[in-house]
Amino acid sequence: MAEAIMFWAIPAFFLLIGIELVAARVMGRAVYRVNDAIASLSLGVMSQVAGVFTKALTIGIYAVAVEHVALFELSATSPWVWIAGLVLYDFCYYWLHRAGHEVNLLWAAHVVHHQSERYNLTTALRQTSSGALLGWVFYLPMAVLGFPLEVFAVVAVIGLLYQFWIHTELVPKLGWFDRVFASPSNHRAHHAVNERYLDKNYGGLFILWDRLFGTFVEEDDADPVVYGTRAPLRSFNPLWANLEVYAVLWRDTWRTARWRDRLRLWFGKPGWRPADLQAIDPKPAFDIGRAEYDPPASRALMAYVLANFALLLLPAVHFLTSAGAMAAWQSGGYALGLVASLAVLGALMEGRRGSKALEVTRWIVIASALAVTASSDSMAAGAVRRECMPGQARDFDVVDLQSRDLRADLRRYLTENAPTSSDAIAAFGAPHIPQPASPTDRRWTWVYGKSRGGDICTGNGVWREDAKLVTYVIVDLLWHAGRIDACTTTKRTFITRQPRPDPFGPGAVDDVRRTCAEFLKH
Repeated sequence: MAEAIMFWAIPAFFLLIGIELVAARVMGRAVYRVNDAIASLSLGVMSQVAGVFTKALTIGIYAVAVEHVALFELSATSPWVWIAGLVLYDFCYYWLHRAGHEVNLLWAAHVVHHQSERYNLTTALRQTSSGALLGWVFYLPMAVLGFPLEVFAVVAVIGLLYQFWIHTELVPKLGWFDRVFASPSNHRAHHAVNERYLDKNYGGLFILWDRLFGTFVEEDDADPVVYGTRAPLRSFNPLWANLEVYAVLWRDTWRTARWRDRLRLWFGKPGWRPADLQAIDPKPAFDIGRAEYDPPASRALMAYVLANFALLLLPAVHFLTSAGAMAAWQSGGYALGLVASLAVLGALMEGRRGSKALEVTRWIVIASALAVTASSDSMAAGAVRRECMPGQARDFDVVDLQSRDLRADLRRYLTENAPTSSDAIAAFGAPHIPQPASPTDRRWTWVYGKSRGGDICTGNGVWREDAKLVTYVIVDLLWHAGRIDACTTTKRTFITRQPRPDPFGPGAVDDVRRTCAEFLKH
């Protein structure tokens, strides 16, 4: 459910960004700069790409914790569980957010969200790619109390969606609302570098936490908000935006003399530096009147970058919807290509030397990758026609498990036919995944498979690239759905419901062979 909500929210985000842009123009407000907006959106894309690989931390660890250490068994059918879950999630988020401003190691991840020197709806999408590495720790209390995984996942999305609209300068103060909830006015103060606003207003949904714990400040019209960070990034490169503070911490850790100072660099407050480093390399004084980072660029160049960024959204969406069905090397290469493309577009906006040559190289690599992919798909389709013929009296050679369509079709079927997406999360691969506790325990979806040369898939749902021959694949969805036989090709998955008490019993392979042969006649 959470993934479906986010999928439909993305078009709404861009629609609202367009409305805000038009409204700002009508009101005569300089809210947007094209280069800054593209940089923020690029960081949003990169964070979603990174999320594909960090989901095991954000969702996986929570799932294990709620299953093994929960003190209570709360029901996802109770509306009170959902309401309490939302409130508790925001409470946990408050402390994560606050720690992200008070602990340098966590600030290194969170700083990405504050680097923009403008404040608009694209800033809301400017998210970190490394926050999941430690952020999951702050939500473990929910797992210990027994809030189901689906409740946690959905309230997390609700919290994220709510915070989108508060990133705007166009909504004024809202009276009583500002005293209870996080609001545009409250959050503008949070993003400020002005001394009076610094490190305040952490609440994501409720501002009551800040009032309770002494971190609330009201926006003051007499002290206009200045956005950004006190150590400006001065770059549109999304990769460097994520790495810059980590790089500074590593450099200072290497250069300072005392071990105590090295630890304090990582776990102390942001901005602190050891005395020996400050003596030899003093940090420049903060200047709130500094000019925004806005390197000169022609309108033609900015139009080109904007068009290419819009074009890049198509493969980004494809990656996000297909990555779970890819082999590790495929998803890794795909993600690397997306991040590299975003970095090159950032370099073009900065006017970096060699950026145009990098852009030409980027298009050459894209064209080559498309040619190789088209060739591979063609060869795979031919192999299926040769080796998986009707009536063939031998094991089926369902070749090329690297095919995106094969894995995507099967995974999509599982997701659509399971009660929640979590039920279909990677219940791929049987040998090293524990069996259900009893014949009636069908909370998870299972896929069983055999192949020559190794298991057909790994425990996290990624097909092995070296698995070439599948003897059979039997899908067991839920107890009430019975047994499912599947004949897979590189282009589609054929599934029939044929109850069978023992999927590994005599005749199982023959049953699947007959089913596949019948399918291939049509």
